[in-house]
Amino acid sequence: MAAKSSFKNMTLCLLTICLVCSALLALVSHLTAEPIADAQQKKTKATLAQVLPDFEKAESEVVSMDGTDFVCYTASVDTSVVGYAIVSPVIGFGGTLELMVGFDDAGRVWSTSVLSHNETPGLGANCTDPSFKGQFDRFDPAEKVLQVRKDGGHIDAITASTITSRAYCKAVEQACRVYQVLTVKEESHE
Repeated sequence: MAAKSSFKNMTLCLLTICLVCSALLALVSHLTAEPIADAQQKKTKATLAQVLPDFEKAESEVVSMDGTDFVCYTASVDTSVVGYAIVSPVIGFGGTLELMVGFDDAGRVWSTSVLSHNETPGLGANCTDPSFKGQFDRFDPAEKVLQVRKDGGHIDAITASTITSRAYCKAVEQACRVYQVLTVKEESHE
């Protein structure tokens, strides 16, 4: 015999379904939290290896500048600092463009890597191409202007994607300013 449909029965049925679903979601979250954290840590290590000179260990810290918090990594061999990496987010054409910018111990941009973007496929998404991002390898902001050529700088913009190119330059320039704050802070601790 089927249960009589009533407000009480419908409420109990819905409550039971919600509790079971919540328990299953909590279990899946618990089971996947550690593998997700491990994968993120491996991804960060791989990106650090791309944007920094050879290093043995990297320690992270958060540096605040202009009301924004930046994740910064100090890379070292033994006790000698060999470089810094800074995560630098900016707004591009399609939304947030997030880069990791590596610096050698002399303050030159060692290399850059795009962590995430929402740029237009085939246009702004070309910011990940080596032909564009390679322009920033070993870039010395003390000797060159960190802007696209259209604005008087030394960077060739992506064809039909000047906004993304400018955003990329802005992210690197922002990382340069964070680098200055970071190194002044490091020098004051010595």
